[in-house]
Amino acid sequence: MVRLNFNELSEHLLLQVKMQKPTDKISSQLEAVSFEDLVPFLKTDSLKKAFWINIYNAFFQILRSEQQLGKPEIYHQKSVSIAGLMFSLDDIEHGILRKYRFKWSLGYLPNPFASTIVKRLAVSKVDYRIHFALNCGAKSCPPIAFYTPDKIEGQLEMATLSFLEGETDVFPEKKEIQVTRLFQWFMGDFGGRTGIRRILKEKLNLDSEGMKLVFKKYDWEEVLDNFSEQ
Repeated sequence: MVRLNFNELSEHLLLQVKMQKPTDKISSQLEAVSFEDLVPFLKTDSLKKAFWINIYNAFFQILRSEQQLGKPEIYHQKSVSIAGLMFSLDDIEHGILRKYRFKWSLGYLPNPFASTIVKRLAVSKVDYRIHFALNCGAKSCPPIAFYTPDKIEGQLEMATLSFLEGETDVFPEKKEIQVTRLFQWFMGDFGGRTGIRRILKEKLNLDSEGMKLVFKKYDWEEVLDNFSEQ
């Protein structure tokens, strides 16, 4: 028996979405796999992040374009079938990829109601860079890219740098730096305000000492099929 490569399946699903081709066959494969095969296959955070980022980005497009799910239902409705189980986009983002953080706690509190299934699938450590890889169909979201476990470190670094370069504005005369609203919504993931300033220094070589951090308004205008050109 040929063992399924779940990461390749997630990439193929996303490719079908990008090419606007039917996704039913791959979706059925993902639905039919065994949970007890999925868990040991996704044994590292690199494998988990690559798989679930691709799944999230593919299914957001599928649920919005094909099933016409609107907001907020598209996030909390359990519409994603993987390994015979139903997940919501929130389960994937806040449960699996953010190690079951409570959605409305700015990243500081765990979700006490997280299921055993989500806990078994979750990453071992929160990686703030996933916020610059997940696309929820809004104009302010990062573009969609294809993530592979062997290259994901470099891919997430590139996604983070590209997003921050485009979303960070410095106004020396006002002693003000305007940054993405994602920093505010998930502040705990980024290490608080100190962590945000450290990230700006590390990624953009931007010294924010003495500068006020201002969180930009998020543009929720819908922009689907926003795939990265890289």
